Amino acid sequence: MTSSEPVSTSEPTPQEHRRSILVTGASTGIGAATVADLVGRGFLVWAAVRSEAAAAQLTKEYGERVRVLRFDVTDASAVQAAGEQIAAAGPLSGVVNNAGVALPGPLEFLPIPSLREQLEVNLIGQLTVIQAVLPALRATSSSRIIVVGSIGGRIAGTMLGAYNASKFGLVGMTDALRAELAPWRIPVILIEPGAINTPIWSRGLANGEQVQQQMPPQAGELYASQIEQARKNAARSARHGLSPAVVAAAIAEALTAANPRPRYLVGRDAKIASLIARLPFRLRYRLTAARS
Repeated sequence: MTSSEPVSTSEPTPQEHRRSILVTGASTGIGAATVADLVGRGFLVWAAVRSEAAAAQLTKEYGERVRVLRFDVTDASAVQAAGEQIAAAGPLSGVVNNAGVALPGPLEFLPIPSLREQLEVNLIGQLTVIQAVLPALRATSSSRIIVVGSIGGRIAGTMLGAYNASKFGLVGMTDALRAELAPWRIPVILIEPGAINTPIWSRGLANGEQVQQQMPPQAGELYASQIEQARKNAARSARHGLSPAVVAAAIAEALTAANPRPRYLVGRDAKIASLIARLPFRLRYRLTAARS
């Protein structure tokens, strides 16, 4: 992950009373679909991305309807500066914490720096953003915090232990935040998608290759069949996963419903997995265990 100072590609201008939403990880996948959905509904969107190319593309596509910010969620000072910039522009109606990464590999040999990166992006980075924008969220009486988690936060599988740890962590963080922010009536809502057709699968495969290069040969020998199955699962999810627009619609509902649900399961596979997660532990573990 690279760090960068927050950069806005458009100067804030006086706006009519449009609700504004911050979306992180806005360049592709669920984030990009969420930006498109919210702009279509008349929201003013702050879209956070890391690259100059992604920022330029969003500006070209949406113009003044989107204010593009460039920062990395692992760069605390840049995130804080972005939060101050948003607050200076006026109240914030919501934040959609979507930025994330998948770093697969067997936990026995997973490089500890890879685990730290997984947690920094998917868990710590999420809280860093929330802390930075809470002053702007408190400035309106109907703000909401949306956290994009995963069904991988309810049930864990092979080769995704670090990813699962980050998503299970998001569940605890979201529940605690919801309890702590109750006096200010700021709902904290968890979105739990199943397989969605986004670049995270191809990126995950590439990340997995890089992680495995840092492991000893023994890792490949012991876990070859599990690694291969994980590759097949990722390819299948990329082919048959739901459109990111489906998740974006759930996020929009969470932002606009008079009484939003605390959690939104998205996808048939997510609903099935949620049922498996409720099974007795021994049965669940038999169903999720790797086969020799």
